[in-house]
Amino acid sequence: MSDENDKPIHRYEGKHLDVLWDGRLCIHVGECGRSADDLFTAGRKPWCQPDLVETTNAAQVCERCPTGALTYERKDAGPAEAPSAVNTVVVSSRGPLYVKGELRIAGAAADMPGVQFRAALCRCGESKNKPFCDNSHEAAGFKDYGAVGRAGDGAPAEGGPLDIKGAPNGPLMVSGNFSIIAGSGRVAWRGTKAALCRCGASKNKPFCDGTHKAVGFTAE
Repeated sequence: MSDENDKPIHRYEGKHLDVLWDGRLCIHVGECGRSADDLFTAGRKPWCQPDLVETTNAAQVCERCPTGALTYERKDAGPAEAPSAVNTVVVSSRGPLYVKGELRIAGAAADMPGVQFRAALCRCGESKNKPFCDNSHEAAGFKDYGAVGRAGDGAPAEGGPLDIKGAPNGPLMVSGNFSIIAGSGRVAWRGTKAALCRCGASKNKPFCDGTHKAVGFTAE
């Protein structure tokens, strides 16, 4: 957890690479703090010190952040982050949809560079930061273990642009080549279009079944 919660985006400067942390997207999954190096250390000031690790290692740790809260800027002419070659939607147990790939998320602020590649999207209906998760599922007691019962129609490829847009007071409309991974880790579905529940009430999660209308779900 960062000690810079008063700033939406904080820059941790290094000689060869700067690390950027976006507090609007962080839900404290812990991929950064659990890394086996000294890049991030809880309780230390500054929390992140890019010069304590190899530049490549620092970039890899940032790219492991599933929400897009961590990004980096190279100063050594090294490669910038590129989209994953495979677009995926992970239906996490009792938590958000973790999406990864060449993402085009409607509603994302222009100064959120990480969500071009990685994002955590609300599926409990309670986030105050829609379409992104803000951990409201924990207080709401949201329960779904990420089972997926459909196989999909298949996709001609695995990558390319993945467009994600919330229907007005309705589901997340996802279009492009992508796979849905169940909470168990199983690649469960492959296709090019899906309407994914974001009200938290569908009986056919992660897919929408129209329940948002009955429960009066509002996205704003």
